[in-house]
Amino acid sequence: MLELAVVVPVFNEVKNVATMVARLDQVLAGRMWEVIFVDDDSPDGTAEVARELGQVDPRVRVIQRIGRRGLSTACIEGMCATAAPLVAVIDGDMQHDESLLPAMADALAGDHTLDLVIGSRFVEGGGTGDWDRDRVAKSEFATRLSRRVLNADLSDPMSGFFMIRSDLLRTLVPKLSGIGFKILLDIMTASERPLRFKELPYVFRTRTEGESKLDHVVAMEYLIALYDRMFGKIVPVRFAMFSAIGALGAGVHMTILSALYVGLGASFILGTIVATVVAMTFNFFLNNALTYRDRRLKGARALFDGWVSFCVVCSVGAAANVGVAAFLHDVRAGYWALSAIAGIVVGAVWNFALSSRFTWGRYGRKASA
Repeated sequence: MLELAVVVPVFNEVKNVATMVARLDQVLAGRMWEVIFVDDDSPDGTAEVARELGQVDPRVRVIQRIGRRGLSTACIEGMCATAAPLVAVIDGDMQHDESLLPAMADALAGDHTLDLVIGSRFVEGGGTGDWDRDRVAKSEFATRLSRRVLNADLSDPMSGFFMIRSDLLRTLVPKLSGIGFKILLDIMTASERPLRFKELPYVFRTRTEGESKLDHVVAMEYLIALYDRMFGKIVPVRFAMFSAIGALGAGVHMTILSALYVGLGASFILGTIVATVVAMTFNFFLNNALTYRDRRLKGARALFDGWVSFCVVCSVGAAANVGVAAFLHDVRAGYWALSAIAGIVVGAVWNFALSSRFTWGRYGRKASA
């Protein structure tokens, strides 16, 4: 009977797939297990290599995702695709210590009150390997932030290496945000009751194949995930990001207008037109990189089509802004500030709703296919 599923989210890990299967075969000898590689359509052929292994080893399964990306959502899909009572998540870069998996499974089997077992770099016996001071400091800062959100004595809330009971996981899935790359943090904060956990030490390895996926945008996604857990029920995280970028765009607009109209003596109309186009372009590319990173448009044609649709949507939104503000001002004479704010809110909601659908939604994805 199937005992354990190991979910491995991968992207451009073609050189590590066979190594991972071989290592799992060694450490899980005598157990009934399967490995599920969840690949975000890697251009290096990761999914093809995994399928080739699956043809000769039925324990190897592949989920190839087309048109969507993200480590957390990849983990969620993989964990929901197994019948095994226990499911583990481990990175595909071989930096987690797979030899810890049997101890994780034994801990859950030996204590039915435990909900999950977590591999930790920060308990006695664990370590971060050859991390430099800067990376250690950033990790410690992120850990402190996470612990404030969790309100739990978890030494390594940033860990991406853990094992959980499948039935519990499936009850939590509807509440998971799927944002960012720290699925453990998502799981721990989604539960209405405090989850019982055990931490086991491991030493983080140095990557030997492939390239690190860590970048500034990933760090941003971590902060976004924290925001979602703290305030997401009040203001949805995607709308909050869209609005924040819109505020930055307003600053860009005023800067360009001031430079052209005041600094260079251009006409106000010309300055406004140029400032509007520049601000819309700024907003489009920043939203594409951050707000809609999971649906990011790529390629010259997709970017151009997306930019055009975004500008059209925002132009209509600007008209709605002015119309609502003018109407309220006429009705409530003297309350110009409230009228302006109401117009801004209506315009922001319009721009968000329509651009989500037409620029980065179903129609936008056709352009980026």
